[in-house]
Amino acid sequence: MPHNTTLGNGRRGRNRWRPLIWGTAALLLLLPAVAMQFTGEVDWTASDFIVMGVMLSAACGAYELATWLSGNTAYRAAFGIAVVTGFLLVWVNLAVGILGSENNLENLMFAGVLLVAAIGALLANFRAGGMARTMDATALAQLLVATIALAIGFRERGVLLAACFAVPWFASAQLFRKAAREQASAGAAS
Repeated sequence: MPHNTTLGNGRRGRNRWRPLIWGTAALLLLLPAVAMQFTGEVDWTASDFIVMGVMLSAACGAYELATWLSGNTAYRAAFGIAVVTGFLLVWVNLAVGILGSENNLENLMFAGVLLVAAIGALLANFRAGGMARTMDATALAQLLVATIALAIGFRERGVLLAACFAVPWFASAQLFRKAAREQASAGAAS
């Protein structure tokens, strides 16, 4: 099967993880419905299921984009980490909130973090080197939110959780750097 060079500077490849990724998303969406049959502790509304369905579809779709952009394993792993981190950031904020409760307006600062990631990815044209810089900037934005939260008086637990989200953003940056090096050496070899 021929491969085409892509925006991610890698090779397009088949997404053999597709059934597992989409199947896992479907199971995650089904879990609360099953749990509601056995306990009153889980009480999701139709809108809860819709929001989670949209979030899971967006996350799976974003990973599909990564597999389309590049067949490079490091690139896909980096993209996957970024997608999961963004997903968890939104999910935790919607469910219980990172800074206080889910109703605290200060949690909207995390939308800025996601905006840094999205705008940076577009400006980088999804190329591995630019994505590495974007993920570094996203991690720094995450740490900035944690610093602001501490300065305005939030408890250390929420601030620490906010800061911990910087770790996977930085890990994603490192994997994007690895992908950029691999793609550069593959380009030099051909």
